[in-house]
Amino acid sequence: CFGEPKTLTAALLCFLCRYRALTFILTFLLYTSFHLSRKPISIVKSELHKNCSSANELATVASSSQHPSLPSLHTSTDCSWKPFDKRNYKQLLGAMDYSFLCAYAVGMYLSGIIGERVPIRLYLTVGMLFSGLFTCLFGLGYVYNIHNMAFYIFVQVANGLVQTTGWPSVVTCIGNWFGKGRRGLVMGLWNSHTSVGNILGSLIAGYWVSSNWGLSFIVPGLIIAVMGVVCFLFLIERDPSLPQSYDTELLLPRDSVCVAMQPLVVVKRESEPSAISFMGALRIPGVIEFSLCLLFAKLVSYTFLFWLPLYITKTAHLDAKKAGDLSTLFDVGGIVGGILAGVISDKLGMRATTCAVMLLLAAPTLYGFSMISDFGLGPTIGMLLVCGGLVNGPYSLITTAVSADLGTHKSLKGNARALSTVTAIIDGTGSVGQYHGSISNWAAAFLSLETAELDYINVSNVLLVTSLPHM
Repeated sequence: CFGEPKTLTAALLCFLCRYRALTFILTFLLYTSFHLSRKPISIVKSELHKNCSSANELATVASSSQHPSLPSLHTSTDCSWKPFDKRNYKQLLGAMDYSFLCAYAVGMYLSGIIGERVPIRLYLTVGMLFSGLFTCLFGLGYVYNIHNMAFYIFVQVANGLVQTTGWPSVVTCIGNWFGKGRRGLVMGLWNSHTSVGNILGSLIAGYWVSSNWGLSFIVPGLIIAVMGVVCFLFLIERDPSLPQSYDTELLLPRDSVCVAMQPLVVVKRESEPSAISFMGALRIPGVIEFSLCLLFAKLVSYTFLFWLPLYITKTAHLDAKKAGDLSTLFDVGGIVGGILAGVISDKLGMRATTCAVMLLLAAPTLYGFSMISDFGLGPTIGMLLVCGGLVNGPYSLITTAVSADLGTHKSLKGNARALSTVTAIIDGTGSVGQYHGSISNWAAAFLSLETAELDYINVSNVLLVTSLPHM
């Protein structure tokens, strides 16, 4: 792609190389905006319910020293945001998470089936516009002083459903443009959008959380809506030189970005195959095993996503903004872990083994994090980075490279209309594990993480036995 191409074939291949890079960057930004819009709830939790007793004591001391006759500036009724000012606030906050995750898990199974049958560009655009709408609606609860729990539950359920349009769509797009040769590395780099979105979401939400938490939702909502328009204008779903059914890939060398004179080999069929059914996708070797494996991976990852800032606030006694900033280190570690998992799995050619080894290391690391968080800021920072890498590395590998591999499995005989459904099944099953992240007791929360990781290892051992012959 450097210099002037000398033939029509060279020009076509260079054109495809440029659009492959565009697809990589665009889908990266699109799903970054999805995660950016999910993160604010974890940052705002500590603002929805503050430590009212401490606030009242400080306000009472201040008011009595300056104006003894004046009442306290803070009372039990204005310290926290109703209805989260009650003693069962942890259950109420957990109910919001549960509402989102339940809707997300159910909707994910349907989303993949729909995504195989409608234009991905339109499907993704509509999903992003509605995701922006419902994210903004949550923030408008602050603007219009809404204290009805049913309103927030409805917004979370609706947002959970429309957010399911994102993952099957972007994985299908990236899988259509990139072959299997270096898929682990490509997907590892690409999947860092999850952590980048979480980091940006934390920083944006944290900027306004103490002054106007409504903007912590409205700004991310506007961002994902704008990205939906960008998606509609620029996204190209697949390599236009390949039909929807193909048996071979673009024959490019593994060590080159674009070679102008390489031939394109396509084996056409007499008729285009229909989209795969749900049961047909389940029969693909490895789908069930990796789906169960991801169930425990998402349990751990989303418990950190939804509860880590509040956990840091309560244990380290930091304000909401500082806790949100510190929690981003888990995602920084996740970026490195995802890339390493992809590179290692490409070199070894064994994705299941890579996942299992990282999970064996993750279980004691999570236990160490629950113990070391009392020893100061330095050890906590180190453990957050390590935990993020070991937890999100396998999570990233399963949801991207493994899903794309299974969606183009040789048993499909070239049918390219299975990737969205396979991705949705794996991610939807993983979303079931997210429910457990809505528990409310801190000690139970991190005990559950350790238990989940041990269960996750057992599933991984089964995965090794059943999947190594074809993974």
